[in-house]
Amino acid sequence: MRLVVIAVGRLKQGPERDLAERYRERFDDLGRKLGFRSLEIREIPESRARDALARMAEEAAAISALIPEKSAVVTLDERGQNMDSTGFARTLGRLRDQSVANTIFIIGGADGLSPDLRRRETLNVAFGAATWPHQMVRVMLLEQLYRAATILAGHPYHRA
Repeated sequence: MRLVVIAVGRLKQGPERDLAERYRERFDDLGRKLGFRSLEIREIPESRARDALARMAEEAAAISALIPEKSAVVTLDERGQNMDSTGFARTLGRLRDQSVANTIFIIGGADGLSPDLRRRETLNVAFGAATWPHQMVRVMLLEQLYRAATILAGHPYHRA
């Protein structure tokens, strides 16, 4: 299974980018042994439209263009399902075992995700009720993907 993180906004050079890349590399090293082909990051520029609905629509069009047919779509949103790391790992493993070709994780922009895009979601996940900057969400998601791989592999990284 191929994993793709589509994120609105760019990570500039700095500690967030370095940390995100570290978790992506760790996942790739372990993930291949577990049947995950790759973990890619695709960045979408933030829309410059004047109003929120137009921004969401422009961002949704750019995101949708990157989602292959028959993909599992996981959106990240504070109104989503709170999952512990073990549950997240089980979900990822279940998608892999169902031979889902692509699982797409979507991190929206400041205005959120359009309703049209949200209708395509397979799962909506929250990292708590707080609103997080997209840079932090990306790092947290990549860490959770790595943690999920370690759980599936029986690696001691996850000790809870």
